[in-house]
Amino acid sequence: MDRCEWAASDLMITYHDEEWGVPLHDDRMLFEFLILEGAQAGLSWNTILNKRQSYRAAFDNFDPVAVSTYGDSKVQSLLADTGIVRNRLKIAAAIGNANAFLKVVEESGSFDRYIWGFVGGSTKNEKRKSMSEIPATTAESDAMSKELKSRGFKFVGSTICYAFMQATGMVNDHKVGCFRHGQV
Repeated sequence: MDRCEWAASDLMITYHDEEWGVPLHDDRMLFEFLILEGAQAGLSWNTILNKRQSYRAAFDNFDPVAVSTYGDSKVQSLLADTGIVRNRLKIAAAIGNANAFLKVVEESGSFDRYIWGFVGGSTKNEKRKSMSEIPATTAESDAMSKELKSRGFKFVGSTICYAFMQATGMVNDHKVGCFRHGQV
């Protein structure tokens, strides 16, 4: 079975085969990916996937309302949690992003409606023959990054936004020969 080369470990294969590139429209899951993609900055996605269950436990299953209320004692608890990336800036960003996320939901009705607007509401199906053809950023991820930053989101550079778009199925970057390309 041919799949994208980056799916090398068992965990990455499961993620590739079951999640990556599948159009996602659930606000809580979109918030989860937004926070996890930001946590990945400077690290590998494999590292974040290995910590995903710990993140879910530490961040109240990525409930943006709960995360938006975190204060100093919760931040200290998170900084001591060896199951997550213990970076003060990334933890502060998760809390700030929860507040910004909730404002978007209030204004747009859902984060889903807002974020999918960057690709016109439907998946951009790419026809890449190799992983080397996949860009780190696109005009859409640039626009998303600029808009999110203007709304107070952190750890949402264009590269992070493009990874978010790939993960949540806003763009289908499975290579053409990958068995998942036609499925998603």
